[in-house]
Amino acid sequence: MDAPAPRRRTTALAAVSARLAGPVTLTPDADGRITACFGEQAVVVGQLSQAALARAGALAGGLMMAALVAPRTAVDAELAALLRRLARHGLIEYAVARTRGGEEEAVVEPQTPDYWPEAVDLDPGVTVALSRFAYMRRRGSDLVVESPRAGALVRLRNPATAAMLAGLVRPARVSRLRRQEGFPGTALFGLLVQCGMVFATTAGDDGGRLSEGGGELVLWDFHDLLFHARSTAGRHANPLGGMYRYAGTMPALPAVRPSWPGKPIDLAAVAGADLALPPLAALLRERHSTRAFDPARPITLAELARFLDGTARVLWHAPGEHEGDGGEIAPRPYPSAGSSYELEAYVAVDRCEGLGRGFYHYDAGRHALVPVGAKEQDLKALFGEAMYAMAVAAAPQVVIVIAARFGRVSWKYASLAYSLVLKDCGVLLQTFYLMMTQMGLGGCATGICNVDLFARLTGIAFHVEGPVGEFALGRPAPPDTAPADAGDGVAGA
Repeated sequence: MDAPAPRRRTTALAAVSARLAGPVTLTPDADGRITACFGEQAVVVGQLSQAALARAGALAGGLMMAALVAPRTAVDAELAALLRRLARHGLIEYAVARTRGGEEEAVVEPQTPDYWPEAVDLDPGVTVALSRFAYMRRRGSDLVVESPRAGALVRLRNPATAAMLAGLVRPARVSRLRRQEGFPGTALFGLLVQCGMVFATTAGDDGGRLSEGGGELVLWDFHDLLFHARSTAGRHANPLGGMYRYAGTMPALPAVRPSWPGKPIDLAAVAGADLALPPLAALLRERHSTRAFDPARPITLAELARFLDGTARVLWHAPGEHEGDGGEIAPRPYPSAGSSYELEAYVAVDRCEGLGRGFYHYDAGRHALVPVGAKEQDLKALFGEAMYAMAVAAAPQVVIVIAARFGRVSWKYASLAYSLVLKDCGVLLQTFYLMMTQMGLGGCATGICNVDLFARLTGIAFHVEGPVGEFALGRPAPPDTAPADAGDGVAGA
């Protein structure tokens, strides 16, 4: 029996208001253009009529969402558009009261640019349970509840709400919850359902794995999905990248570990100083990261084909050797945990001789590139994020997105599935580096992936197949034109 579907109504937002998040100010110019200022940054967020401008001032304290979700007037529509633009920049939060004008129960903080509150009316007969991916933690002086599946987190103002949520480890009817003292109101519960922190199920259901979003979601452990969502871009609003947050707190660790006190054994003397390095060792020492590419000489399709053939192509395909191993094995040129070979290569092309600009999937079994119908704006965003991660002004010629079909690993391995995926990704990145070096090409692993952007590019849910690594590839710029700081290592780390 399917769980009853919650009803989405604007009346559920009657006690929800939108307001500016933190120290944000809106400054109009003479033409009605609005600039949002926050910290040392400023961004133009639209133009308003005089009537809308007069009402926009209330955003400092809060505008009721009910009128903005279903605008009835031109002014309401203007304010709704302004609100969405502000939200895309992370400048809006939503206060939730038990009743309109009542005491604030919680504050909803968007974590993704496209989050928009759509609270639902919960029928009294609906049974709800706490998601196994939801968790509560202390953040400064706040208690927050969040989930890697959610587009927002919730700051709880009332400890009784936290206790009620904790009680939903056992599914309960909404009618019973409403009778409890301290019930925070249907608006907050509706938003928790929208975020997936609370989900509707059937009476008598224990709220187990199969109850909450079956299919690929069943294969995820809590800590693995949290690590995937929080260690990549796209599904949280936390600082990301080289922030040097502890530079003023403690010195950096030395690059070479201090020696242990035991007597050292000189390995160079044992190996013999006159012995030539093996070819592989020489290749490893030649490997370095390239962040600048030659705009006059893009990589060719033939070179890209050879690169993918040598690094990611399926070598052979056969049924599994042992019962329960997943039915099939399809080895590639690099090792993989349990022969899972869960990694897929997607090729974003800006400039490649013989291949049009676009987004392609590398079909490793057929050794073929298959176009993926990605939108140009999403392709631009992918190249933009690669440029940001590499700290360069020009897009790389090719970006290879390494995505994982997570179920290939988590179907077999418990507790360490996601860590195995990352280890496999590291092995593949080193394979890319070695092949690139041998071919005389240039490339650089980037430290940032955007899981929501990949979902838009492919139409695949982030927990089914998602990015775990990226590699920029192309023909290196001549040495005299390369940036002076184009050093070794992972960009964006």
